Amino acid sequence: MASNTLTLGREPENQPEIDVSKIVSINRVSFKDKLKSYAKKPFSMAIMLLVMLAALITAGAVVWILLHTLLQGVPHLSLKMFSWTWTRENLSIMPALINTLVIAGLALVIAVPIGVFAAIFMVEYAKSTNIFVKIVRMAAETLSGIPSIVYGIFGNIFFVAMFGYCLLSGVFTVTLMILPLIMRTTEESLLAVPDSFREGSYALGAGKLRTIFVIILPSAMSGIISGIILGLGRIVGETAALIFTAGSPVNAAHASGLFSSGCTLSVFLYSLMSEGEHVHEAWATAVVLILLVVIINGLAEFVGNKLKKEY
Repeated sequence: MASNTLTLGREPENQPEIDVSKIVSINRVSFKDKLKSYAKKPFSMAIMLLVMLAALITAGAVVWILLHTLLQGVPHLSLKMFSWTWTRENLSIMPALINTLVIAGLALVIAVPIGVFAAIFMVEYAKSTNIFVKIVRMAAETLSGIPSIVYGIFGNIFFVAMFGYCLLSGVFTVTLMILPLIMRTTEESLLAVPDSFREGSYALGAGKLRTIFVIILPSAMSGIISGIILGLGRIVGETAALIFTAGSPVNAAHASGLFSSGCTLSVFLYSLMSEGEHVHEAWATAVVLILLVVIINGLAEFVGNKLKKEY
């Protein structure tokens, strides 16, 4: 059985024992002590109160939205909504759910490697003063702020002209949407890794490629996973871009193939709310959409925790 005591010196039997459980960190300050210190500085106190108020408002808004959605949607959930085939009687969400998973999965398979490798090139290989890197960074920041309807129009003109209204057109469109986000978050995560990690790896004889994949990427994994989660959230919640490319709920009877038109959960939800005849089913679909995002984010966090390294 482990003991909570610590011995000093090379001969533990001759040294007094120290109770580790009673050791208190000298740099740990209680909230009461913080308030006393801030009381002497009115400006710091005001800033602290504003920060706490902003945090409470943000948390309260999120909790209110979740509770309102759950209270409106959970009572209207039923097994018939998860039938494999959609009809006017059951209004099944299963075909739209499968289409959502297909689009999100394929978009991540395409966007994550391209975005991560592009960030690796800009951070590890290209010089910070490289004009090409500056242009790419500015383009990524610009594309991150473009409304989704613009991506939808571009996808309708470019991808729909090539493949028609189908899931594949939607996949390529949302890939373009999340690619700048993943690239920029990965780049910032790589820049946050201390240079001492690289220098220590090189000093031990590791090459650049091994240093990147064994030392740098695992250290930056939490930031990379955050970017992937943000991209997932944008894919799952996207509506306008997919209406112009993947199709509408008219083809919601069955799960669609890559070259067939189909709708996702968000498009299906928009259609139910816009019709005004199935508002209760729309709230139930919103609950499923929230649960899907939570499950996907939880899996991404779990995988990220397994892959990342802490030093």
